[in-house]
Amino acid sequence: MLSAFLPPGYNATRPVALIAGRGSYPVITAAALRAAGVPIRLIAMDDETEAGLIASFPANERVSINVGQIGKMLDALKDFGAGYALMAGQVKPKKLFHGLTPDLKAASILFSLKRRNAETIFGAIATEIEKLGVTLLDARAFIDDQMATRGHMAGPKLPTDEEYLQHGITIAREMARLDIGQGCVVRKGTVLAVEAFEGTDDMLRRAGTFKTDETLFVKTVKARQDFRFDVPVFGLLTLKTMKEAGITAAALEAGKVIILEKAAVLQQAKSLGIALHGF
Repeated sequence: MLSAFLPPGYNATRPVALIAGRGSYPVITAAALRAAGVPIRLIAMDDETEAGLIASFPANERVSINVGQIGKMLDALKDFGAGYALMAGQVKPKKLFHGLTPDLKAASILFSLKRRNAETIFGAIATEIEKLGVTLLDARAFIDDQMATRGHMAGPKLPTDEEYLQHGITIAREMARLDIGQGCVVRKGTVLAVEAFEGTDDMLRRAGTFKTDETLFVKTVKARQDFRFDVPVFGLLTLKTMKEAGITAAALEAGKVIILEKAAVLQQAKSLGIALHGF
């Protein structure tokens, strides 16, 4: 089986267009697609997508677009004859407020939305993609081996009781339900910080200013998460930020949080003495 996250009737002969943002996530996904023998095309984001990933595609199998060029992205999907699309990697949040130059298609999408957040914007883009007959895949597809798993994953045991772990999970899930963020930092029933638009790393730094012990970072997803986009990730940078902030444990929702470069993350967590647990 290629991946547990593929839809019924998946046709491995149809090209997958990888819509790639920043970081290692799209690089890892591209490698997994190639290893599976799936034909792949690239839609890169200017100033976001790794240059090495772009260079790994022949010129006729890639296109670069600005963040606001939704029409150009849709045209590329048609030109590539894509059967599927897969979104991987983030775009710098500030680009949603500064320097965004939407084309006509993007402007019409934004104008139609009463609420503008990741779920509504990407949901509307997904609708436009699927109008072309292109299936937008679960963003976990092909990287099954990069998912958080249940129970102890690396490092020491969790430094907190089950009661406090469950409290952290409850808070994280409520923040996700309210569409505020997908994570929080707690300590023995006290909420130190919740994730919002600033992102995970800034939240961790803020929580670290309390300089206390037995802190726990919890990462989850929405109860009705659309896994085609906005899937939470945990990687080496997050681990480094945790260490700098003095946060010694993380609980990640199994099968739903992606651990990028998982083998390296688990090894580094062990070296740093940071507990990684799946729930």
